[in-house]
Formats: sequence, structure tokens, C-alpha cells
Amino acid sequence: MSDSGDLPLVHESRPGSVEENAPAVVLIHGRGTNERDLLPIAAQLPDELHVLSVRAPNEMGGPNSYTWYDLDLSDGGLHASQPDPEGFRRSLDLVHEFVEAAVDRYDLDADRVGLLGFSQGAITSMSALLERPEAYRWVVALNGYLAESHHDRIDNAEGKPVFVGCGGMDQVIPPERAEQAAELLKQGGADVRFERYGVGHGTAPQEITDVVTWLEGTY
Repeated sequence: MSDSGDLPLVHESRPGSVEENAPAVVLIHGRGTNERDLLPIAAQLPDELHVLSVRAPNEMGGPNSYTWYDLDLSDGGLHASQPDPEGFRRSLDLVHEFVEAAVDRYDLDADRVGLLGFSQGAITSMSALLERPEAYRWVVALNGYLAESHHDRIDNAEGKPVFVGCGGMDQVIPPERAEQAAELLKQGGADVRFERYGVGHGTAPQEITDVVTWLEGTY
């Protein structure tokens, strides 16, 4: 069941096999979905991980449909969109506040919290890492790009493991934008794995297998 309790975001909590000082993954969904969207992926992740899947703060008008921020389309439409600065700032702050509070509430290992995001969630995850590298051990960013507002912070990624995956036929966020994110993070010193899969704006079974294998040597 989803709830917020005393934390700043509504979320699903699925404890792993480690009861105290547990490693954790925070799932950050994409635009127009909710905190349940990425749970099928979470079910395939290592059993030790405490799964926390968070809901974006803004309703989109449809049932169970939420977004982290509006889109700034001024530079050429959807394919070149950037996060609206005000909403992006609010959501990043909420993610940081959520993780900080969740560490205490769920007895998590503060040094072993990772982020896994899809689309808007991937964009949010990569920027969160660059803002607070001390708070996140690793990031999995699927079908996203690195927001221009954070290009000047890439040095904060030094030494951080990051998996960047994308769909080679993605017509929402072109794969070149994900590849650029991977290259920028590499320039900042991150340990980046970049993979392109034969799908559109979604995930492939092989992609999730690759993520799980990568995580087993990372978290």
C-alpha cells in the first residue's frame, strides 16, 4: 500500500532481506505514471535491497497520473525539452528530503542508497546525484538526459557508478540525449556503463538483466 507517513513523498516500501542498516534503491517514475510503475523492475533487483518507490508531487489530470515537473519546450519542442526550473527544483528538493528522512525511518545504510529512474525519473536521478554525491552511492538512468542546468556540476560525479540505458528507437527522448548524458558523466569522472537497446520509450528484458548484473557488483 502507498503512503507518506511523516515523509515528504507518497511511496511504496518493500523491505529486502537485510533488516538493519539495509542497502536501498529509490525508484523514480516517469511522467504520467505513479509509484507503482517501476515495481515490476524492482521485483527483479537483488533481494538485499530495500525498495522505496516514490510518487511525483504533481497531478496530471488523469487517474493515478503524476509528473515531477512541467516541460520547457522553448528550445525546439519535445525532443529538445528541458525541465521547467521551478518544478524541477521543487522535485529535487523533495527527493533529497525524502531520502534523508527514509534512512532514519527504515533503518537504511546511508552509504548504500541508490537511485533508479525512468525518463523524468532518470533526469531527476542524475541531477540529484550531481547535487548531493555524498547521499547516493549509484544511479541507474533509463531513457533520460542530463538537464542543462546541471552540466556545470559533472565533476561531482567523480568515482560514482552510473548505468545509462536507452531505447535506440525512442521517439520521446532521443537516444543521442542519453548518450550525451553518459559522455558528460564520464567527463566528470563517473564510472559509466552506457547501453542502447532495440526498443522505443520503454525498457527491454535484456536491459533489466544487464542492470541487475551491474548492480550485483555495485551496491
